[in-house]
Amino acid sequence: MLELAVLGFLYDAPLHGYELRKRITALTGHVRPVAESTLYPAIKRLEKAGLLARTTQAGSVAAPRHVLTLTEEGRRELRRRLAEPVQRDITDENRWFTVLAFLRHLDDAAAQAAVLRRRLAFLEEPASFFYDGDRPLGAEELEDPFRRGVLIVARATSRAELSWLRETIASLDG
Repeated sequence: MLELAVLGFLYDAPLHGYELRKRITALTGHVRPVAESTLYPAIKRLEKAGLLARTTQAGSVAAPRHVLTLTEEGRRELRRRLAEPVQRDITDENRWFTVLAFLRHLDDAAAQAAVLRRRLAFLEEPASFFYDGDRPLGAEELEDPFRRGVLIVARATSRAELSWLRETIASLDG
């Protein structure tokens, strides 16, 4: 998720590390805060792989800044990761939002729709956070008001996303 966010934000514009970290934190929020000790090793891995380049620019007030730019290979890699997201990128909500945030960079409507169809198929599978054996439990079956709340909120969120997915897929197919 972190590497995808780095590639996605750099696809938009060259950025220095601090600004990149702020944007990733804004996208992932409190759920997955990005520490410098996590971000900078990821940047170095991507740089070593030839997916981004680093240049030094004079700072306006402070020391010189390192500005990161996506290479053409990095642009291709981002589009590949968007076109072929791993299953966890489809099923994990935070990872999915990262894919969704940059899916516009995949400039083929059919490929975009294919990714959305994978998420749609995942959401249409019966599931729950709570089970009776192998059977998913619905909110109506739970006496615990807090667990019932989890399912009611999740159901409302899923319904909204399903509606948006179907509408967007139809638009992309249209």
